[in-house]
Amino acid sequence: MWDFLHQAWDTHPVIQVFLVNFVAAIVILVVGWSASGYLGRVIRRLATSYSRIDPTIVPMLHLSAVWAFRIFVIIAVLARFGVQTASLIAVLGAAGLAIGLALQGTLQNIAAGIMLLALRPLRVGEYVSVVGRGEGTVEEISLFMTRLRQADGIILHMPNNLIWGHTIVNFSRNATRRVDVAVQVAMAHSLDAAITALQKMVGEHPDVLEQPVPKVVVTAYQETYIAVTIQAWSKAGQFTDLKLDLYRRALKTLREAQSPA
Repeated sequence: MWDFLHQAWDTHPVIQVFLVNFVAAIVILVVGWSASGYLGRVIRRLATSYSRIDPTIVPMLHLSAVWAFRIFVIIAVLARFGVQTASLIAVLGAAGLAIGLALQGTLQNIAAGIMLLALRPLRVGEYVSVVGRGEGTVEEISLFMTRLRQADGIILHMPNNLIWGHTIVNFSRNATRRVDVAVQVAMAHSLDAAITALQKMVGEHPDVLEQPVPKVVVTAYQETYIAVTIQAWSKAGQFTDLKLDLYRRALKTLREAQSPA
């Protein structure tokens, strides 16, 4: 058996070339694939640590670097077997055009993802609403989809084309937000006393910003009550907590202001 293999090795140089190329191709493929993963991790780590790079584009940088390196690895493997890479690249270009025409929707998602990263109407960590589609905190923008985490913890994956094609409301872009809290003052009670009490309450709240000055304004008259709105400014991250707390405090304040002395 060994004599036969040895004789075949000596008398068939084609087998020698094939085996050498096969082993070299396996080594290139394994090493190249591992190196692409390492390169992706390095790029992700460097991009994350560099403060001037927006975290939104980190996943796309990582993915682009990994697959660009892997494409070169695959071409190098094919070259070991004598494949004409120039012709292969031309064939791949033609095939890419055909695939692109067949996958127009997917390419639209890629184009939309590039526009989202270039113009940055939303970034990782911001709370946004895509009108008519959904809302949540942006966790990742990839080539094809954007991942949002809703307030109830549910993950929402949205194709980039749907986001780019609709109105985007960004609740986190500004450092401050105005909180509007509507309450009702009974007709039978003093409106001025209720407004004064509410103005004092909101002015003393620790999470309400001094500027712009908080206001308490009348917004509507109904048959049995007067609609009054508290307008106060807070930091964007404290908006929800402040709004809920103002509702609670406003109810208590009105009861105290409208109770008989």
